[in-house]
Amino acid sequence: MLKAKNAQPLVHGGQLTKVASQYDFPLSEWLDLSTGIAPFSYPIPEIPLSIWQNLPSDQQALINAAKHYYQSDYCLVSNGSQPVIELLPALWLEKNTLPASQITVYLPQVGYKEHQKAWQLAGFELSFYQDALPQHIKANSVVVVINPNNPSGKLYELNALIELQQRCQLQGALLVVDEAFIDVIAPSQSIIANLAENTLVLRSFGKFFGLAGIRIGFVCCQQAWYQQIKAQCGPWQVNGPALFIAEKALLDTQWQQQQRAKLVQQQQQLSELLSSCGFEQQVGCSLFITCYCDHAAERYQTLCQHGIYVRLTDEQDALRFGIPNTEQIKILKERLTKIFS
Repeated sequence: MLKAKNAQPLVHGGQLTKVASQYDFPLSEWLDLSTGIAPFSYPIPEIPLSIWQNLPSDQQALINAAKHYYQSDYCLVSNGSQPVIELLPALWLEKNTLPASQITVYLPQVGYKEHQKAWQLAGFELSFYQDALPQHIKANSVVVVINPNNPSGKLYELNALIELQQRCQLQGALLVVDEAFIDVIAPSQSIIANLAENTLVLRSFGKFFGLAGIRIGFVCCQQAWYQQIKAQCGPWQVNGPALFIAEKALLDTQWQQQQRAKLVQQQQQLSELLSSCGFEQQVGCSLFITCYCDHAAERYQTLCQHGIYVRLTDEQDALRFGIPNTEQIKILKERLTKIFS
């Protein structure tokens, strides 16, 4: 295991205005591929006026849709996964007599850094693993798995996760599985169908459905955790229009099938284009492609100079390209041709 390094400022995609201000390229002409959000969005249905006027007190229709979509008996809706990630350290301390400094949290060396930040700020002992899941787990610890990993694209097989879950159970440890990008994985490797008392699964709505702006996430878990998290979240976590839209989208299986097919097609086109430009070492899924390469930071600067905004990984050894839509990939091809011709 690798010991924790000092926390560094977190950088996320989706900060086009800030990035564009550093380059001599018109803001309106930038190509923003910095996030792993689907370029095709679920069509917004007509929203009744009453949804806008009333407090979002009745969430049961959405919860029923989520239970069906995620195949989980308990689905807790929140305004994205981020608030839950920030809440988990305090909730775990409630279940333990040990102080945070004596509890180990196992985290992927490469992955969404908000997990690390939350546990580190709460004073937990951090230990990092690389590709192989932790084999030796301390008592009362926490294991965080991002599946598939963002940005490495690493996908852990379901059997490996179930074995890890069993090791956690033996040690009274908590297993947190972040499945923000798993909607596009087929066949699904979600651990939700094998939930245990010690397992929490975080699911993102906005990425696959292309509606990250409405800020909806779900926690799939067993009843005890459901009640504990719900008690801490408070009322009106998500606004009424967002609940209404998400319910329709989660039930629209025909659109979901079409979305997966379109994303796969766009991923293939992007992969071929990047390969033709020398980006051979590619990983990812049909929501993003990460290209590991030499001099990634310099290549990032070059892309920005041509109005192409992608995600430079925290390790600065790779570039993550969000999946472009049909028009965007034409623009990307034109600009990459100028750079690499």
